[in-house]
Amino acid sequence: MTDLIDEIDRRILAILQKDASLSADALSERVGLSRNACWRRVRQMEEAGIIRGRVVLLDPDKIACPLEVIIQVRTSNHDAEWMDRFQRVVRTMPEVVGAYRMTGDLDYLLRVRVADVPAYDAFYKRVIAKVPVSDMSASFVMEEIKETTALPL
Repeated sequence: MTDLIDEIDRRILAILQKDASLSADALSERVGLSRNACWRRVRQMEEAGIIRGRVVLLDPDKIACPLEVIIQVRTSNHDAEWMDRFQRVVRTMPEVVGAYRMTGDLDYLLRVRVADVPAYDAFYKRVIAKVPVSDMSASFVMEEIKETTALPL
């Protein structure tokens, strides 16, 4: 995929990853292209799926979900029906901000945002009521050292 983009595209992407709210004029000025040439490149990267979307990043402390929980999920059931059910459940729960099927001893890893430990307990109870798991082991994040949505270019 890196063959699809040149150095100018990389500069555009680096800038947009930091601030996607920039106007076309401001972006083109920072990149050193005309407004139309810059906008055309952005549209091409959107059409190619390189730019998947633009979002607003929220401060979890200010919207009542400061506790991040990393959950390791293990299951003894690996059939397609169970996997589909588990994935449907996870996708519908707004507290889940990341869900990953893993290799090795661990089956799934979840990143969850909640208000506090009682809110996590309620989340846990809702999950196990909807889909059987062998083990859900939670670790509470004590300090966020690095969190970014920016990909290396």
